[in-house]
Amino acid sequence: MQRRKLLTTALGVGAVAALATIAGLSPAQAQDKTVTIGIELPLTGADADSATRIKNGALMGIDDINAAGGAGGYKLQSSILDSGTSTAGQYDPAQAATNAKKFVSDPSVVALVGPEMSGEGKAMTPILSAANVATITPSSTNPDITDPKFAPQYKPNGKAIYFRTVTTDAYQGPNMANYMRDTLHVKSVYILDDSGAYGVGMSNLFEAQAKKIGMNVMGHDQLDPKEADYTTVLTKIKGLNPDAVYYGGVAQAGVKVAKQLYDIAPNIIKAGGDGMVDGGILSGVGFPAIEGWYVTQASPHVLDDATMSDWVGRYTKAYSMTPDDYAITAYDAVLVIGDAIKRVAASGQPVNHDTVRDAIQSTSINGLQGPISFDENGDIVNKVISVFQIHHDAAHAEDDVQHQYKYIGVAPEAPAS
Repeated sequence: MQRRKLLTTALGVGAVAALATIAGLSPAQAQDKTVTIGIELPLTGADADSATRIKNGALMGIDDINAAGGAGGYKLQSSILDSGTSTAGQYDPAQAATNAKKFVSDPSVVALVGPEMSGEGKAMTPILSAANVATITPSSTNPDITDPKFAPQYKPNGKAIYFRTVTTDAYQGPNMANYMRDTLHVKSVYILDDSGAYGVGMSNLFEAQAKKIGMNVMGHDQLDPKEADYTTVLTKIKGLNPDAVYYGGVAQAGVKVAKQLYDIAPNIIKAGGDGMVDGGILSGVGFPAIEGWYVTQASPHVLDDATMSDWVGRYTKAYSMTPDDYAITAYDAVLVIGDAIKRVAASGQPVNHDTVRDAIQSTSINGLQGPISFDENGDIVNKVISVFQIHHDAAHAEDDVQHQYKYIGVAPEAPAS
């Protein structure tokens, strides 16, 4: 009882209720049985900062479930594999595939959290599908992976194995185009991407919607993320004088785009997706160069809610860094897996990757971000796209994601008439 009282104080009554439901209130049983949640993220290279925040969110979820008594009588442990390599300088799809093979060969692994990047996801899904091992990504947003049109490629065994606690770029890219036209009054835009699966998909979807709603797309170029100098293309863009530049991609190219664009065209409106939400980007670009960028996240923004203050405080104290929204979606991914394990155990079935996959498909819980359930393809039903603008807050560290990205509101799914 004392342990439960302390947990209630730390988490808040609502969070404890959710964890107690998952745990099945059987701490003694949880000491006898253990299952593994794999965590697959690019912890080396340009994506390391955001990947670390996600990893911490997942680990916090595991710790909280164990502290509340386990998941239906099972103690959770983690196995963490790094998909970043020094050769790639960021996430490496080949390494992600190797990691997927390691996870599916471990019978104690019942489900995964990750990957962070869609390029990893495309490499991992055929392997996971063949073994019927589910993964829940807290940040990968390329819609192709869960699109039924590509099912033979990404889920050859037929069942959904790639679940998301974020929505996809089918909403993130187009909704940001709506926001830029309706709220920022952008009439012309030049588009850049980093040639990765996420960046290409995001920028193409943004471009299609921008054209549809009457924005003048003045050009679209792909960048090599390993190149050091983008001044030729950025100088060309300056000469065309668009109202805005939209960048689809992640940190490796994004840091250089932001730095060099500030030097060449500092007053142009600059925007991007969730690949530009990263403490490493903030520190790598620096202020004032990164000031004013508009970015999106493919989930509801709840970090600033009063009900989240205890959770944010515990995270910050435990990991010596502030969380971002995808730390929350990673935590929620673990809650989903914990709930699935609990329901499988209650049914009398063996707890393994097959039964847990089936239980994940039928998820209906309230996480930190709100209601979580999935459609038949594994996509989350909630389609919220949140918009932020980077504004320097001198009261906090320059790489503090929570405080340097200022929440503006929700991007509209439909443009203004």
